[in-house]
Amino acid sequence: MHTKALYAGSFDPMTLGHVDVIKRASKIFDELTVLVTVNLAKESLFSYEEREEMIREVLKDLPNVSIDRCDGLLADYVNSHGYNVVVRGLRNNTDFDQELAMDQLHKHLYKDCETVYIISEDKYGFISSSMAKQVISLGGDGSVLVPEPVLERMIKKYGLD
Repeated sequence: MHTKALYAGSFDPMTLGHVDVIKRASKIFDELTVLVTVNLAKESLFSYEEREEMIREVLKDLPNVSIDRCDGLLADYVNSHGYNVVVRGLRNNTDFDQELAMDQLHKHLYKDCETVYIISEDKYGFISSSMAKQVISLGGDGSVLVPEPVLERMIKKYGLD
């Protein structure tokens, strides 16, 4: 069976943890789309376009990975594009609790689609986009948090160059 997987997130900014999940998922599934979504609970640092550009640059060497964006309901996107897998990353118990509730909702919204969880590598388990923004905005070393092209843009965005 051909597997068409989706990995969605706000990616504001994309972290090394995101990259790890994407690389690992790209080895498992035939196709993987990285979907940039809106997060109504957060104010974005980067525009959709900026996030897409950075993600394309970081993932350019993964031939079975594409990038798209969605500002509506994720389930509508999943169903209208025929995905049979949604990939989610898990860092810790807090992520698990949040994902469990979302999974129960998605079982009612997705058509013929399963959610697959990839547990983060230990070295990335502590990283969050919020943490990356805080550390880098205050001049801290972001090289252990985000890919180099993202770090360069964040430094410019915060006027630290």
